[in-house]
Amino acid sequence: MKLLRQIIDVLSRWLDRVAGAIVAAIGWFGARGVVELIEGDNGAFTVRASGKGASAAALQIKEGGGLQASSGAPVPNLKGSRVDIVLQPSRFMFRQLELPRRASEFLDGIIRSQIDRLTPWSAADAVFGWSTPNAIANDRIVVTVAATARTQLTPFVRAVTELGADSVAVSTVPEAPEHGGVAIKMLEQNTRSAVDIQRVRGVLAGVLIIAALAAGLSIGAASVIADDLSARQADLSRRIGDRRAALLAGLDASANSALARLERRKHEDPAVVIVLDELSKVLPDHTYVTELRFDGKSMQVIGITRDAPSLIGLIEQSPQFARATFFAPTTRSQGDVGERFHIEVRIEPNQAARP
Repeated sequence: MKLLRQIIDVLSRWLDRVAGAIVAAIGWFGARGVVELIEGDNGAFTVRASGKGASAAALQIKEGGGLQASSGAPVPNLKGSRVDIVLQPSRFMFRQLELPRRASEFLDGIIRSQIDRLTPWSAADAVFGWSTPNAIANDRIVVTVAATARTQLTPFVRAVTELGADSVAVSTVPEAPEHGGVAIKMLEQNTRSAVDIQRVRGVLAGVLIIAALAAGLSIGAASVIADDLSARQADLSRRIGDRRAALLAGLDASANSALARLERRKHEDPAVVIVLDELSKVLPDHTYVTELRFDGKSMQVIGITRDAPSLIGLIEQSPQFARATFFAPTTRSQGDVGERFHIEVRIEPNQAARP
């Protein structure tokens, strides 16, 4: 709980700072300008806007609040502007305060603590300001303090805020030379910033809540999608494994089948080398083979010999051969040294050659 409270406090301070920065930026970009209301000796105010000359119309503070033009001219539009009210010094009390030079860093606290001694009012009831410190002898400074009752400035502030001013500053210029003749700011108030900060803070809080909800939904959706993808991946891996096993089994079966066929063919089909070796053993020396044809289980032998009929018996004496017959007539051509024979013989499988 303590950690949660600390997180909420940090988040709240962050929202306040961001809202303040946004409001300040909007005010800086959206400000319409500075309007000065300068009080004259008769209590009337002249208007001086940035980039323009002083207005010819004199303004008065009405009893019920607000401003009115004494000459019947329209009241200037102060909406969105920064208004500087410069009041007559006769409305304020001035006091000089002598302090050590090092006290210049702590003037606000020092003056606030001595307001009830310098003026008839307490620090809570008074509005006060001070001039720029002036150095004097003995490493000391002198400061001019101006003060008045807060209730004296309230009508002026209310009059311009009712006309839509975004901020109001109240100042005065001391007449006496010993007071320096420099304007002293008494009050500065942002009339709309507090409300705007609360609005911006609420919007930021809403955005953060929506972002947190969106992040939670995204995390949940990502988790669901990740689980679904994991399940699909596992199913796909299983199917790939099954297919691979089936392919391997098929390859093994094909390999085994091929090996079986080769083994069967090895035992069933006669070896050509063995057949040739056996044939060379049974044929006599006066016999020459000119052509030899193999057709699986049988063999055709064509050649020249001195005694063709005797070849049938010689060939059939070998267990490797059987059913030796002439498949064409025996002939003798001019120039041949013997008879041209054509014998077809069946080859017996798995028969050992004769020793």
